[in-house]
Amino acid sequence: MTALSDHAEVAPGEFEEFALIAGRLAMGIRFELVDGRVGVKHVADGDHGRIIQWLLRICIQARPELFLHSQGLRIQPYRGGFAIPDGSLAPADAFVGQGEWADPDQVLLVVEVTSYDTDTNLRDRVDKPRAYAETGIPVYLLIDRDSGEVKVHSEPDGTRYGRVLSVPFGKTVALPSPVDITLDTEPLQAWVR
Repeated sequence: MTALSDHAEVAPGEFEEFALIAGRLAMGIRFELVDGRVGVKHVADGDHGRIIQWLLRICIQARPELFLHSQGLRIQPYRGGFAIPDGSLAPADAFVGQGEWADPDQVLLVVEVTSYDTDTNLRDRVDKPRAYAETGIPVYLLIDRDSGEVKVHSEPDGTRYGRVLSVPFGKTVALPSPVDITLDTEPLQAWVR
């Protein structure tokens, strides 16, 4: 995600309109609003997509009542943020009848897979964990292709996640309640540069 401006603040209502229009005009990018800053999220590469497929299959097998959605979410209630996680684990019908930006109340987990761009550190390791914790999403899963680790953030307190567990690719990691899914991260080693 590339910041369009380091200083410009955007009102949530203005952002929704801007994102809809700009998203239709610009191919290969999506817009987000985190911490009052508009950012651009580029379309993912093939390995990134394969990682999401891998996780989707595991989630469906382990928890068939849930689905790994690619849905824009309204985050940070008091800051009016909007984010498009790489995946949101929620009941299959959680977003039925909602628009492009949905209420995250039924989301159990959000997942982000790092990209090979200059904004990954700020976006995926700093801004989004804070925003998702502020929103009250129970678990944030970061699949960090740069460090070769899966980072499981849990126990949000409204400001940050109280617990962060880092596990190297190749190990098994249990995602805590309310997710309750175990991941064998061995396959992730094949989908990094």
